[in-house]
Amino acid sequence: MTLYLSRIRLSRSPSAQALSGLLSPPASGPRRSAHHKLLWAAFADGPDRRRDFLWREDHDGDFLTLSERPPQPMDLFEPHQVKDFAPALASGALLDFTLRANATRMKRGGKRVDVVMDALYGLPKGARAAERMIVAGREGKAWLERQGETAGFEVIRAEADDYATEVLPGYRGPRKGQPQFGIVDLSGRIEIGDPAAFLGQLARGFGRAKAFGCGLMLIRRAS
Repeated sequence: MTLYLSRIRLSRSPSAQALSGLLSPPASGPRRSAHHKLLWAAFADGPDRRRDFLWREDHDGDFLTLSERPPQPMDLFEPHQVKDFAPALASGALLDFTLRANATRMKRGGKRVDVVMDALYGLPKGARAAERMIVAGREGKAWLERQGETAGFEVIRAEADDYATEVLPGYRGPRKGQPQFGIVDLSGRIEIGDPAAFLGQLARGFGRAKAFGCGLMLIRRAS
């Protein structure tokens, strides 16, 4: 399967910049929802098209995507930078990675929880802020190790660079009980054991909330 790694940038034209408040709102929840719709415009070629791309915001108005089809040119974007993505990997290869993920697991009773949020809830409220990044690093690494068991890699090291929670885009209602999901930024090094399994999962993405900019693992050979 051919994949494409693309850099997509919002146009700097006056007409596109005039819409910047709609295309890239300052609040994080509406921003993710708007960006999802915006990037869909570059890939959806028909009403029945299912999402077959992963994305993440790299910088303000600057996105990276991994897709089965190259993005379509549009006036809202600068010319896309597209390259084939077909890394030749062998067992034992070491890769440095970055990953923005919604890391979840199933608890007894069939309830799905965010691994970091769930661990933080087990601490006294007064201790959560101080322990937030420590917990994010520990739980994020453990979650990634579980991913590697079926995705053909072993975690050599993994750190949490950031952790945030978002209200589910589109939610309207009281703050108490509002649906949230966690986003952890991980980076580190992995060792490939099964290249085919790893590349297959890389194309599908890791974790959930892929519509909102999670799941795309960026890799490069370890130096």
